[in-house]
Amino acid sequence: MTTNAVNPNADIFRPAGTAAKDAWQVLITPEDAGWEWSGLKVLTLEPGQEQTFDTGEFEALVLPLAGACDVRLGEASHQLQGRPGVFKGVTDFVYVPRHQQVVISSRAGGRFAVPTARATSDLPAAYYPASQVRTDLRGAGDCSRQVNNYALNTGVETSHLLVCEVLTPGGNWSSYPAHKHEEHSDVERELEEIYYFEIADGPAGPGFGFHRTYGTPGRPIDLIAEVHTGDVALVPHGWHGPCVAAPGYDMYYLNVMAGPAEDGVWMSVDDPQHHWLRTTWQDQDVDPRLPFKN
Repeated sequence: MTTNAVNPNADIFRPAGTAAKDAWQVLITPEDAGWEWSGLKVLTLEPGQEQTFDTGEFEALVLPLAGACDVRLGEASHQLQGRPGVFKGVTDFVYVPRHQQVVISSRAGGRFAVPTARATSDLPAAYYPASQVRTDLRGAGDCSRQVNNYALNTGVETSHLLVCEVLTPGGNWSSYPAHKHEEHSDVERELEEIYYFEIADGPAGPGFGFHRTYGTPGRPIDLIAEVHTGDVALVPHGWHGPCVAAPGYDMYYLNVMAGPAEDGVWMSVDDPQHHWLRTTWQDQDVDPRLPFKN
C-alpha cells in the first residue's frame, strides 16, 4: 500500500518526508502546526556525525529511537546507551531546559527524537536512566497495548512537556476508545498532541496501520489516514483514536503533548458513544505478546 500523492489533510497529517527540513527528518514547530505549545524533531545521524541546535524558548527531551548518542550541553556531557530500536525496550534520555545549545553526536549512528514544548519556567538539565521509565499495560484482548511513560507521571520535572510512547501488537487497537483533551476542567486538560509513527516491517517489506481523528459538533476536524514509518499526525483538538495496527505489523508511536497548564497532568475524556467498551476488558486477558522485550 502507498500513501496518496494528494494529502487533503496537510495541516494535520504529514506523510514521511513532508515534515523534513535541513538535517531533520521531522521538524514540527508550533508555528508550523498552527498552535502554541508542542513540537517535535527527529534526526538520523550517520556514524561519527553530530548535530547542533539551540532550544530557544523551548524545553526538550533527547530520546533515542535507535542507537546510542552523546549529548553535550555547554560543559556538561551525557552518554545515552539508547536501544536497538523502538520495539526493543525503553531508553535512557536527557531533559534539556530552554536557552541551551545542544550537540547530539553518535559514534555508531542512529535515530533520535527531540520532543519539545514552549517553556515558561527554567529547570535544571537532567539525565534519566531507563529504569526511570514507567511501563504500563493498558486495555485487554485486541485492545491491549503498552505505554512507556517518559515525562508523564514519572517524577520527571518539566515546564509544560509531556512525553510517552505506545506500542501496539499487530492486529490490535490503541488510543481506544477515542478520547479528547481540548479544554481545562476537573476531568480534562487542554493539550496539543503529536503522533510520530514507526511500523515494524514484515518479511516482504514495510508494514502499515491506521489513525483516526474526528471532531465535536462545535469544533469539526476529520482525519482517517493510513500510516507508515515516519508519518506524523497532529491533534489540535477533537476525539482521537483508534490507532489500528494491521495484522502482522506491530505499531509504535511517540506522543508529544503540551498545553497552557503547568501542573504536569494528563487527563482526557472518552467519546461517550464508545466508553462502554472499557467494561468488556475485565473479562479478557492482556495480549500475551506484551510487554515487548529486548
